[in-house]
Amino acid sequence: MLLAIGSISYAQVHDPVKWSTSVKKISDKEAELIAVATIQKDWHLYSQEIPEGGPIPTLFTFEGDSRYLKKGNTTEPEGHVVDDPIFEMKIKYFDTKAVFTQKIRLKTAEKFTVKGVVEYMVCTGMNCLPPKEVELTFNVN
Repeated sequence: MLLAIGSISYAQVHDPVKWSTSVKKISDKEAELIAVATIQKDWHLYSQEIPEGGPIPTLFTFEGDSRYLKKGNTTEPEGHVVDDPIFEMKIKYFDTKAVFTQKIRLKTAEKFTVKGVVEYMVCTGMNCLPPKEVELTFNVN
């Protein structure tokens, strides 16, 4: 029984992905919001583009704000496409590190903060953790 309780509490506190954010100013009217996922060894983070019936894809949402406009969709690195043994389909994922970027058009020169949320799922070759949401903050200067 202690082993079962230990396994459950480990799964609840284990977080194999750490997120960091930054902002790259491209011009007076444009910037890039950058979210970096640092992924622990043996774990992988799924792409934003996942076939139906697969794991939960990574999803970014950004709070609406009159000081900026989103330009296009959030981009992601190349990653790895593999035949996933758990979901029995070809799936794109990232290991070690993934850098996601979202371009925005600036409507003001003042400093402000963009709030966002990333929902994601991580797995090893043996098991998966439930989907998780993490709040992200981008300081636009």
